[in-house]
Amino acid sequence: MDDQTAGESWDEMNSSVDILARALFRAGCRHAFGIPGGEVLAVMAALDRAGIRFELCKHENSGGFMAEGTHHVTGAPGVLLATLGPGVANAANVMANALQDQVPLIFITGRVDAAEAASYTHQVLDHAALLAPITKASLTLASGAVDVLVDKAIAIATAYPPGPVHIDVPIAVATMDQGAERARLQAPTQPLAPAPGPEWEAAQACLAAAERPILIAGVGVLHDHAADAVAAFARRFQVPLITTYKAKGVLAEDEPLALGGAGLSPLADRYLLPLVAQSDCIILAGYDPIEMRVGWRDPWPRDADVIELGGLENTHYMHQARWSFRCHVGAGLGALGQGGGRDGGHNETWPNGEAAATRAALIAAFRADEDWGPGALVDEIQKHSPDNAVATADSGAHRILLSQIWRCFQPRGLLQSSALCTMGCALPLAIGAKLAAPDRMVIGFMGDASLEMVMGELATLRDLRQNILVVVFVDHALALIEKKQRESGLQPLGVTFGATDFVALANAMGGHGVAIYSRAGIAAAMSDAGGRETFTLLACEIGRNAYDGRI
Repeated sequence: MDDQTAGESWDEMNSSVDILARALFRAGCRHAFGIPGGEVLAVMAALDRAGIRFELCKHENSGGFMAEGTHHVTGAPGVLLATLGPGVANAANVMANALQDQVPLIFITGRVDAAEAASYTHQVLDHAALLAPITKASLTLASGAVDVLVDKAIAIATAYPPGPVHIDVPIAVATMDQGAERARLQAPTQPLAPAPGPEWEAAQACLAAAERPILIAGVGVLHDHAADAVAAFARRFQVPLITTYKAKGVLAEDEPLALGGAGLSPLADRYLLPLVAQSDCIILAGYDPIEMRVGWRDPWPRDADVIELGGLENTHYMHQARWSFRCHVGAGLGALGQGGGRDGGHNETWPNGEAAATRAALIAAFRADEDWGPGALVDEIQKHSPDNAVATADSGAHRILLSQIWRCFQPRGLLQSSALCTMGCALPLAIGAKLAAPDRMVIGFMGDASLEMVMGELATLRDLRQNILVVVFVDHALALIEKKQRESGLQPLGVTFGATDFVALANAMGGHGVAIYSRAGIAAAMSDAGGRETFTLLACEIGRNAYDGRI
């Protein structure tokens, strides 16, 4: 059978790749990203037949972040496609990022058939061995069990904590007819609260007696779709809320109880950690300290009254909890509040005003009323953005400042790599989010060094005709590392670079570039950008050492 005849025949069969594509569509996937290779052409065609649009990117690492961007909007797993060998290797970083940041991501690759690989070595490497430490699982499709393996891959990727799963598709297996597809039955998961008992009653009594309770929420709140439950609990019992960067927005950050995001800012820690130390009831809701810097290691005494709720088993030892319950976050908080002893809606906490004072001190420390600088830049853009805008941020000094100043009014309003802290993620995250939510404003905040890592994806923006606002903090340096060098008494080394003409770059890539030097320039540029059918790039000159004393 020649190639043309094979292509015509498997199009009408229940082929392996068709089973895979239909399962992904049922899981809510509507976009796949990557770079084609001969070994995955059948997969691409099947995805298209199933209603999943393939989007060409310029690098597999960026494609993985685009896939993550769609996940944060739709809740469905992201889909990344790569050819064998170098395509797989290029995606290693985004797989590690998905594992640490708990992103459900299906990574589909082509592979040479086992018999072929026995005597053929060109571009052949052990995909499973490469990906084993940075994925939840690596599965190879086998004829006769394709439906089971595909179902397992999606189930593993979405099971708590979610993460990346690799599916290797041998060339010969891809187009094999698998006969009648077997129906797969998955029992629905039910929200479970901790079982009654002495330990649970003691935790309830702790909350009931607390005068200075505090709530720390993490990414597990998002996995359990428990943002509303967290917000309701905080309001009912008047518990101030600290979030990790991933959990920003589970309580709208303009509310008095919201103390903002924590993670990488020593300046924020200077105010938040002493408040936590004063608390007589610390409640951890879906909190994973993988997002936190070293200052959050053992942030309270080991005998402190700490109640931990969520699906993550504490094997990290970053902190300890007196009472630790593996449960659904929302159900756990609901049951915790049923312990009696507090009059919901009429609770008075922190009677000496320490929590309110901390919120005021944080706002003053991360002031955004400067005439010009990185804080003014963030503040001005937020003034001209709707509350439901999706912002993305790259790693660097600008992200730390942005995470403190940018206010989120709903979950997943600020997307970033907060566990692995990968540079170059903001632009592809923005592309994926915009594809999944074309009617929402999407803003990508990037350092100049980060943009130079992924500037080819501006061409992806051009081809997709996406009206995204790309904001570049221009200071011609790896500002965070240069700051650490100076603070360590070292001379700057390997952290400065020449000035790229980002305006010309944007125009050459089919977008619209604007040089920005003031708040007024931002307001005018954002007003002009609204009706474009392409991206607008703001090259914002902030000057050297602009983050000193700010993060």
